[in-house]
Amino acid sequence: MLDKLGASGVAGIVLLLAGLGVIGLFYWEVAVGLVLVLAGIALIAKGLITSVMQSFGMF
Repeated sequence: MLDKLGASGVAGIVLLLAGLGVIGLFYWEVAVGLVLVLAGIALIAKGLITSVMQSFGMF
């Protein structure tokens, strides 16, 4: 998976996790909410990408 993301993708994930960690140190309830929102967005994006790839016969 990491080879598909590239260096900028890995850096983005690291920054995302670091940001959630900093928020979690002070406001853990907000951090939990943000994690749930980000997980939901990721699942929606995965579903959309899978649907588009299937319509093109790629997946």
